Amino acid sequence: MSSRPTFGTIKRVAAVLIAIAVVLAAGIVVGQAPAIFGVDEDPEAAITFEDQESDGTSVTIDEVTLSDGGFVVITDGGDDPLAVSEYLGDGTHENVTVERDENNTELVGQLTATVHQDTTDDETYAYDETDGEEDRPYLEAGYPVSDTATVTTTGDEAVTDSFVVESISAPSNATTNETIDVVAEVRNPTDFDQQQNVDIRLDGAVIERQVLELEGGADREVSFELDTSGTPPGTQILGVYTENDGALQEIELEFHTDPSVTVTDASEDEVTVDVATPEDGFVAVEDDEEVLGTSDELEAGEHSNVTVEFDENVSVDEDDELTAVLYEGDPEELEDALPVEHDGEPVEETFTIADVAAEADDEDEADEDADEDDGDDEENGEDDGE
Repeated sequence: MSSRPTFGTIKRVAAVLIAIAVVLAAGIVVGQAPAIFGVDEDPEAAITFEDQESDGTSVTIDEVTLSDGGFVVITDGGDDPLAVSEYLGDGTHENVTVERDENNTELVGQLTATVHQDTTDDETYAYDETDGEEDRPYLEAGYPVSDTATVTTTGDEAVTDSFVVESISAPSNATTNETIDVVAEVRNPTDFDQQQNVDIRLDGAVIERQVLELEGGADREVSFELDTSGTPPGTQILGVYTENDGALQEIELEFHTDPSVTVTDASEDEVTVDVATPEDGFVAVEDDEEVLGTSDELEAGEHSNVTVEFDENVSVDEDDELTAVLYEGDPEELEDALPVEHDGEPVEETFTIADVAAEADDEDEADEDADEDDGDDEENGEDDGE
């Protein structure tokens, strides 16, 4: 039988290709081509929130774009929102007015506008009442999509006469497990004695707040001790803010130790490791052919007793050569994860269950010998005393 395609076959193939082209074209027009073919895209958003004057009851978002609809939430660095917009459909919205609740704090000072999804699909904001399980923020590079603006109140001298941050003195480099000293010079520009809050923020989060009292025209240095533990390495923004002023400085944070993964225990069901990772990620245990299991997602930092359970139907012998590998990314999206590297090499450890068990036995014997030696020393001490 000839293997060459017949004219009828060619026509059928051409018809199928034309049909696919039509569907793709239609999908592109309505923005649904990925959904037609079962490809889910991550929700995306963008926001522009400019400095402005206000009466304290509302603020204006210059522009916000949401791929899946949602809300704009206004905060002042605390945990509770000051105001939440009405539901916004997908697309771009300009000059969006967000009004505060009747009993809420005035919308003045250094405010942050964050874009939240509508994961419940009910057009009702539910992030706080569900403890953050629903209506989570849109993310970009792992961080909430937000913008910060200074909002002043027209005709209100108490707000517009804010303390001024004249300067910040802080190290330009630090590691992710140290406490650094930050000194800011703050001035009262008015002729009146005033008391105002002074905040220090790292990467947008309020780390400490002090109450400062200054006489009219006076200035003073305000000192903070900033703990960098738990902050991701890389370039971070350090800021000192008063009610209506602030100053910023970049600080380069270096991971405080070498990335590592160390196997401390292993069985035919799971592996236990100690981890030091400069990025949010996870640990995977692999053999030559496949991933046998992964840990839960880990934040940047040091972690002890991290468990990697083997997937169902995985069978491992005690002499099989396995490798624990440190990855950057989400364990639920293995195909997008990247191995963490140090000095150009992946951070990993190769082992067998038998070797790990033997090392544990050796350590136990060493501990027992040490305990016996301590006991002998105590008995000798008692004899000497007698």
